[in-house]
Amino acid sequence: MSDAIKHECGIALLRLKKPLEFYKQKYGSAFYGIQKMYLLMEKQHNRGQDGAGLASIKLDVEPGARYISRIRSTDAQPIQDIFTQINQRINEEMTQHPEYAENVALQKNNIPYIGELFLGHVRYGTFGKNSIESVHPFLRQNNWMHRNLIVAGNFNMTNVRELFNSLVELGQHPKEMADTVTIMEKIGHFLDEEVTDLYQQCKNDGLSKREASPIIAAKLDIVKILKRASRGWDGGYAMAGLFGHGDAFVFRDPAGIRPAYFYEDEEIIVVASERPVIQTVFNVPFDKVKELQPGNALIIKKNGLVTESEIIAPTIKKACSFERIYFSRGSDAEIYQERKMLGKLILPLVLDTIESDTDNTVFSYIPNTAETSFYGMVEAAQDFLNQRKNQYILDHRKTLTKEKLEEILSVKIRTEKIAIKDAKLRTFITEDSSRDDLVAHVYDITYGVIQPTDNLVVIDDSIVRGTTLKMSILKMLDRLNPKKIVIVSSAPQIRYPDCYGIDMAKLETLVAFRAALELLRERNLYHIVDEVYQQCLAQEKFKDIDVVNAVTAIYKPFQPQEISNKIATMLSSDEINAEVKIIFQSIENLHAACPKNLGDWYFTGDYPTPGGNRVVNKAFINFYEGKDDRAY
Repeated sequence: MSDAIKHECGIALLRLKKPLEFYKQKYGSAFYGIQKMYLLMEKQHNRGQDGAGLASIKLDVEPGARYISRIRSTDAQPIQDIFTQINQRINEEMTQHPEYAENVALQKNNIPYIGELFLGHVRYGTFGKNSIESVHPFLRQNNWMHRNLIVAGNFNMTNVRELFNSLVELGQHPKEMADTVTIMEKIGHFLDEEVTDLYQQCKNDGLSKREASPIIAAKLDIVKILKRASRGWDGGYAMAGLFGHGDAFVFRDPAGIRPAYFYEDEEIIVVASERPVIQTVFNVPFDKVKELQPGNALIIKKNGLVTESEIIAPTIKKACSFERIYFSRGSDAEIYQERKMLGKLILPLVLDTIESDTDNTVFSYIPNTAETSFYGMVEAAQDFLNQRKNQYILDHRKTLTKEKLEEILSVKIRTEKIAIKDAKLRTFITEDSSRDDLVAHVYDITYGVIQPTDNLVVIDDSIVRGTTLKMSILKMLDRLNPKKIVIVSSAPQIRYPDCYGIDMAKLETLVAFRAALELLRERNLYHIVDEVYQQCLAQEKFKDIDVVNAVTAIYKPFQPQEISNKIATMLSSDEINAEVKIIFQSIENLHAACPKNLGDWYFTGDYPTPGGNRVVNKAFINFYEGKDDRAY
């Protein structure tokens, strides 16, 4: 999307099911797991650029040997940074100890990060400081192996304060009010209780603490722990956890908001946030990679047994549609076709706007992530043109000359690469608080391909704030001197904040919300704003289940195109000579294009959890009272 927003984190979990010697013999290296983790994380680089982290666990080591390793980075290239450090450490050990070269046991016992169980994370911070303390995986340490807990995830909880208070009621003293900390400590609390109960059983059987330890590890009931820990969670999440002795889990929210996929064979079990990542790294077909079902956890025991168990009863599936529109890599077979369909379905609105004058229209896209929807739009435009050609030929078949026929058949839809993003400049200006002049130069443009009689149609993934459109893109496109500029959003109007992982926390930053407010002022309906504020205040003390989204009333007086027209007026200026039109996808077409991902709360206000309604109301209260605060 042309408006830069921070968004989804990514997870990667890998369990090697064979002894390390097997991978040394088959693949030439005991570092097989590390190499695959590098690929799994780098292939999800699109999901995290604020930080990255990796944790590994060695199975069945002797007491006194280090069995957990963790490394995290907030470097500008965090994935490269952590694996450069890992490689340097491995090379140092191998150089100093040549005897390790052919001895896998010595490598495992003496070199960090070589193990059988790995958890990686790439981070997009939704809020808070971008410090090393905020980077996953998080580690809860203990001298008992099975009480060590490592957690990483792609999630946001809407009720962090309530979760924090529940820990206080349990007698804990959490170090901060952050969802990651509270989630880890909640799991840790019930892990401790489970271990204590199992130890008591062993003690009753006359076993010593040392004798009890492996039995506790074998009998540890992860399903029970997660069921107890997740009571009261409200949010979107795909989280992974490792226990020090070698068990692991991946747990997905009951509405399926955040994605998780897995693959298993006789050598490995792997989980990632995106399907094509697994396909590419392990060279497996589409149908072999399974989706973790909503409300379920994938449980991986130390003995290699893998099961999928229901933790929370699933609700109506509301998988995030932004995953399909923008967040996930477009190399997924389904996502690629869905993005093309988004472009295809919006063409009728485009044709209405340009009065079907495809001869005098140039089609393009911005930014590069909109390229796939651009292909769909252009294919549909070509189909329209072909139908028009065929009809003309049928209507004039008796008088049509060969020259005229060749002329008609040679006409094609005009497409051009109009804008090229300057990535280096973008990185620089995001660190500059006074950047209006620089924003106007984020993109370079292609001169000489647009005529003064042309319409210029440019498709984008979505329009969030409209800042880049107003400050850069529209001014830049107007320099090409087109008759009309048509900005096409393959997504509907973003009207509401997201509280499940995307950094869209404030209503007043959304251009659709600002446009609705302008229309309310113009039509003497601004009293609705006061009424919505009172409704939001009245619900503050309601139980979550009773809270409704009061902010939908802001948009009810208007048709979507009215808001789109107002957005076009707001983002244009007297400096722009061309007529500016903005087109948004319809909700119906979004669902038709992405039938498996029906989560659309940022477009419709239909939040999949009760906490979402509370968040949007709080966001409105903050806006009304002029508070520059987050709603969650």
